[in-house]
Amino acid sequence: MRAQRVVLGAIEQDLKSAGLPPLGWYDVLLELSRVEAGRLRPYEIEDRTLLAQPNLSRLLDRMERMSLVRREAFAGDGRGQWVVITEAGRVMRERMWVVYAASLQAHVGAKLADAEADGLADLLAKLSR
Repeated sequence: MRAQRVVLGAIEQDLKSAGLPPLGWYDVLLELSRVEAGRLRPYEIEDRTLLAQPNLSRLLDRMERMSLVRREAFAGDGRGQWVVITEAGRVMRERMWVVYAASLQAHVGAKLADAEADGLADLLAKLSR
């Protein structure tokens, strides 16, 4: 857990130094960009990320104010809604990835040999199932 805190803290600092939003924003934008329609219900985003519902609602409000996502009514349920990634959201995800990827390399990849990185990926995959 300590390693996770150290690495995530370093990544968050790198994003902040680049004038970019926090890592949680990247997670939401990534999940939205992975689906063909570019839209998910809020509970689906919650299931795909580590964000709790109250935190996700506030995060989506901030992202919507920055025009990175928009909300649309869900036809099957008058109370439900879709969260849709915008073009600005796609651009932001790409900008964030440049910094995020470099940060991962600096704080994880550069510290592990290829075989160690492969082994770590295998172990984490087992724990994720």
